[in-house]
Amino acid sequence: MKNEIEELKAVIERAWEERSLLDGAETRETVRRVVELLDRGELRVAEATGDDAWVVNEWVKKAVILYFPIQKLRTIRAGELEWYDKIDLKHDYDKLGVRAVPHAMARYGAYIAPGAVLMPSYVNIGAYVDTGTMVDTWATVGSCAQIGKYVHLSGGVGIGGVLEPVQAAPVIVEDHCFIGSRAIIVEGARICREAVIGSNVVITGSTHIIDVTGSEPVEYRGYVPPRSVVISGTYSKRFPAGEYNVACALIIGKRKESTDKKTTLNDALRDFGVSA
Repeated sequence: MKNEIEELKAVIERAWEERSLLDGAETRETVRRVVELLDRGELRVAEATGDDAWVVNEWVKKAVILYFPIQKLRTIRAGELEWYDKIDLKHDYDKLGVRAVPHAMARYGAYIAPGAVLMPSYVNIGAYVDTGTMVDTWATVGSCAQIGKYVHLSGGVGIGGVLEPVQAAPVIVEDHCFIGSRAIIVEGARICREAVIGSNVVITGSTHIIDVTGSEPVEYRGYVPPRSVVISGTYSKRFPAGEYNVACALIIGKRKESTDKKTTLNDALRDFGVSA
């Protein structure tokens, strides 16, 4: 497999620099092979390393981008429903061991692990959704987003996608996280393991994420530490026209080690005297 990966990578890098190579059958088959491996979970756009960091496989993102121009638009029908697109939908959920509730939709090239549950929701190409995770009603998982094991993406959660620039990190939500209803996580933000994100919290790559549990605030950008419990907040900022409150995210405590990882949002926030 390692030798195949190196060969695939070499072809993709050449095609990225010289797009005319996409006219060749070998290059097209290589691009399709990479997307097939993504669909099966044998390749990932981003992977965790042993030092609590993540590395982005830029060449895999390049393959996803190159996949679009070699695919033809076609009509896709399901009874009275109709779409016109270049990318197939995933099929055979029974064989994959995935529960998919109507009208759940996942594009081919997204990996959905056995034991995952898709309520009426959407998962885009290049995304990775690990085992035991629930993508709840009207939640969306954008292209190349990485969702860990036993994560709950509550109703209406928006997980942003990213394809370009290819060096940009995707959104990463690690194992056992709970993301509250209507929360938005975009721009390559990383939510570390067992974190609890409250309803309507917005986390971007530039959001001020302020830990207010100590005597002095500690600020993060685009990163929520492990087991953090996070709610929406504001901070004062002076503009030429005056001083105004600007949205931020507040870390108000840590999820207890003893807390059941399947705890509800209300349970997690109750420890800190905050309601959802």
